[in-house]
Amino acid sequence: MPWSRIFSGIVAIALALGMIVLGGWYFTLGFCIIVYLGLLEYFQLVQAKGIAPAAKSTIVVSLLLLFTSAVSPTLTDALFPLAGTFICFYLLFQPKMASIADIASSILGLLYGGYLPSYWVRLRVGLTQMSSLPTDAVASATNLPLKGYWPESWSDLSALPEALTATLLAFGCIWAADIGAYFFGKFFGRTSLSHISPKKTVEGAIFGLFGSIAVATAGAWYLHWPCWQISGIILGTLVGIASLLGDLTESMMKRDAGVKDSGQLIPGHGGILDRTDSYVFTAPLVYYFVTLLLPLLPPFL
Repeated sequence: MPWSRIFSGIVAIALALGMIVLGGWYFTLGFCIIVYLGLLEYFQLVQAKGIAPAAKSTIVVSLLLLFTSAVSPTLTDALFPLAGTFICFYLLFQPKMASIADIASSILGLLYGGYLPSYWVRLRVGLTQMSSLPTDAVASATNLPLKGYWPESWSDLSALPEALTATLLAFGCIWAADIGAYFFGKFFGRTSLSHISPKKTVEGAIFGLFGSIAVATAGAWYLHWPCWQISGIILGTLVGIASLLGDLTESMMKRDAGVKDSGQLIPGHGGILDRTDSYVFTAPLVYYFVTLLLPLLPPFL
């Protein structure tokens, strides 16, 4: 593996960990930068096909969804259809009549680059506001400017705010799935997984899924989640499968656009989309697992 890929990967993980731990507007603004750069790459792929989407308008309303998620997560669900309507209206009044592809690619950009990623902001930032932790614990989660947080002690991770630990665990599962699939597939992969991405193998995908499940189960045990065996397996499976599907979806878009990488921003990795494709479809699954499914486990199991 090239040293540039290793170094840039380490830097990316360090920045992600810093954003996750700090939370608040640090996480929100950091995520806005990632989404902005990712949408620029997405629209470059779209425009390579001769499509003329409402790129600027879609980027603006996508960032608005992220900001709204930090203030009022439930309001984001109401803004999403309004944002889609605004994009359609914008395309209606362009000098050149918009095509179905123009409208579809714009709405996909809103979904793929704005609405789905907003669930990470809901999880890390919005969940803190809705936390069921004691008042003093919630207050300690806003002990920095811009509603930032830094733990007084790292000795017991289970004592940290649920929004922080759930986000860290979800990211850990994605990293385990990606790294496990890459290395195991590279050295032991024999069976091609999909013609969309010829380098991906069935063996790598299976090992990546097991890596995600292992990290999720270990995290569920450490964090004292109810029915940690079951909750860990469910979360690990959801993240492992969704991250793989996200990777394949981005590969499909690149293949259709006729490019190898979505960009060249990250040395050895390509563009922002090449590094964040695994996070898009996992976001709502993790959020609803933590907020809806996890609280229901004790009464039934």
